[in-house]
Amino acid sequence: MTIGREEVLHVAKLAELAVSETELDRLVEQMNRIVDYVAQLDEVRSDRVPDAFLPGPPTVQLREDVEGHMPLVRPPAALAPEFEEGFFVVPRHGAMEDT
Repeated sequence: MTIGREEVLHVAKLAELAVSETELDRLVEQMNRIVDYVAQLDEVRSDRVPDAFLPGPPTVQLREDVEGHMPLVRPPAALAPEFEEGFFVVPRHGAMEDT
């Protein structure tokens, strides 16, 4: 596939770019180099899938990924200044403290 002056001007118009005549030939050449590079990617074999990367020695066994409940070291009530009926008690936003 080859990109011509008309295609570059069309793309510039879509992108709302002002392209001068002196820049046009350079842009055509650059766009063609990009298209040629992308065409090279079609030649890369895609039937081989590499193994997943796992850090560390290959003998390390991974643990089973299981969802579960993680018990807390301290209950939530011990972490809050105020805690009532299973909820953290916080002051209402913008509320004035009694003085």
